[in-house]
Amino acid sequence: MKVLLLAPANNVHTKKWLDYYNSIGIEVMNISLENHKDSTETIPWENVSRVYLNLKLNHKISYLFTVSRLKKIIRNWHPDLIHSHYASSYGLIGALTGFNPYILSVWGSDIYDFPNKNMMNRIILQYALKKADYICSTSPALELETKKYIDANKPLSITPFGVDIDQFKPNPEEKVEGQFRIGIAKGMEPKYGIEYLLKGFKLFLDELGPERQYVRLQLAGDGPYFAKYRKLAEELEIVGNVDFLGRIAHEDVPAFISSLQIFVISSLIESFGVSAVEAQACGVPVVATNVGGLPEVVLDGKTGYLIPAKDPQALAEKLLFLYKDSSEREKLGRNGREHVLHHYDWEENSKRMIDLYNKIVKKEK
Repeated sequence: MKVLLLAPANNVHTKKWLDYYNSIGIEVMNISLENHKDSTETIPWENVSRVYLNLKLNHKISYLFTVSRLKKIIRNWHPDLIHSHYASSYGLIGALTGFNPYILSVWGSDIYDFPNKNMMNRIILQYALKKADYICSTSPALELETKKYIDANKPLSITPFGVDIDQFKPNPEEKVEGQFRIGIAKGMEPKYGIEYLLKGFKLFLDELGPERQYVRLQLAGDGPYFAKYRKLAEELEIVGNVDFLGRIAHEDVPAFISSLQIFVISSLIESFGVSAVEAQACGVPVVATNVGGLPEVVLDGKTGYLIPAKDPQALAEKLLFLYKDSSEREKLGRNGREHVLHHYDWEENSKRMIDLYNKIVKKEK
């Protein structure tokens, strides 16, 4: 089978898919925009090749100028199908080729954010979705949102972002003796609710008294609001307990998560919650906001706790409860690991996509 994969080469999820396709012998050509170039192309993929498309303008209209080159690649390479990831960019480029069969995977912000910015964006999204023969969504919540923009009869499959359970696994040795660590791995921007996390952490610390010296909040992530959130930590007088780590490499994420006693997701919107799956795979209890796909991933009271978004007091209360009850943390951690093993094993989730590919190719023949 030959698959033309339109997706950002530098994205960790793209690399996971390419690794998997390569391992099972599917021939893949990854078409990526030049500004999404992978700077660490060191993996010797036997069945994977890459082509980069250069955009002359930083505007959606530039996608029109990639189509002729892409059509030439299609004519010469003869793929069995095209699969685009992210509707508002690669999804549009794939749609413009007019090739069938065409699969489009929606990721989250392309459905939740992009069409709400202006009418043109909504038109672009509807066009990309309309041209797709099959649509894939990471969660039922994202599926429901996507259905607002497509025909009721359009085939739509759930393909979760699973995790490598051998990479993401409990590792008590990463815990730091004498420290109680609470952490998050998200971009430093408003939609991830970092402001409310800092305020909730402040309320939590105020309840601890002298014990607060042993507690750390670890923020792994970078973004446009990095300096603003650091300043907020100073204003809240908690900067001595907060570590702004910046962006950490994906291969270092399992060790980071395993070093924590509690993993927090304070997002205001979340299409799926892959970081919650990663934390649970590592046996770390999760406190997450009750938004988007998170309630499907985090089982309230069983693998973690769900709280309202933008509610520092609710966050502080859950942090304090888990801080005081180590047996509850251990129970949630064990349950979280089991939950991931049964529902979010990367190998099993990947097979769903391959089953869809085989069904489509068989149908076309």
